[in-house]
Amino acid sequence: MNVQWKGVFPAVTTKFTEHDRLDIPAFLSNIEAQLNAGVNGIILGGTLGEASTLTDEEKATLVKETVAFVDGKVPVVMNVAEQSTAKAIQAAEEARKNGASGLMLLPPMRYKADARETVTYFKAVAQSTPLPIMIYNNPIDYRIEVTLNMFEDLASEDNIQAIKESTREVGNITKMKNRFGDRYKILSGVDTLALESLVLGAEGWVAGLVCAFPAETVAIYKLVKAGRLEEAVKINRWFYPLLELDVHPKLVQNIKLAEVCTNLGTEAVRQPRLPLEGAEREQVLAIINEALETRPVLPDFKTEKELISL
Repeated sequence: MNVQWKGVFPAVTTKFTEHDRLDIPAFLSNIEAQLNAGVNGIILGGTLGEASTLTDEEKATLVKETVAFVDGKVPVVMNVAEQSTAKAIQAAEEARKNGASGLMLLPPMRYKADARETVTYFKAVAQSTPLPIMIYNNPIDYRIEVTLNMFEDLASEDNIQAIKESTREVGNITKMKNRFGDRYKILSGVDTLALESLVLGAEGWVAGLVCAFPAETVAIYKLVKAGRLEEAVKINRWFYPLLELDVHPKLVQNIKLAEVCTNLGTEAVRQPRLPLEGAEREQVLAIINEALETRPVLPDFKTEKELISL
């Protein structure tokens, strides 16, 4: 399936049972909510998906189950975050064989590769697969920044098509557009900066709180792209305390707790992560409950023609 790299792409959480097995029914229930809200793609096995704790077999299961469930409605993108080039190439091929439509590719894990090494890594993976690739640029969490000059070197690889922009510098969107035009599609990867990124020209949003609040996330995207900024800003202001839960070391626990409160998931995480407890949990719950009590009324996208196709 072709990946358009625009719109809302949830970075979905991975659901676990109380016995630390994949909870496929709970997982697919959340996917169904995302589809009903009108998302444009699904991203598996990212940070929110607790990728570093998943086995290769579990990753394969998630891809196969998701591809079968979405049944061609939206593309399924698999995250690739590996320590070696050979393993990344293998992971990309496994994702392709299991039915993924595209890849989200991180720089090498653990080793802080320099620019030449990082570009060589990205090119090797790109040349090994026909799948379209979105480069995940997140120097805050993963220590390696993919610079404009590096993207210049990567432009020769036709299947490197998009960027998950998570540098926290929204000016990078303007710099990328000025230098490369439409060569790369840009998707915001930071929930708290998504609205601003979309206004500046980002084509999409790789979202986190969408896991618990899919309709509101899609609404902000559609309203911005329709030029209805006042409405988008109003929803975003309501959403912002929740969005801040995504830019936190315990974003997985935070968002899974929000999923519980919206009946879209479970609180189970895989160790070494542990569910929130005590005052920390109460603080997050207070933010979630306040949002639920003041949840805004959203436009009806099914009847407003300007918003249907966005």
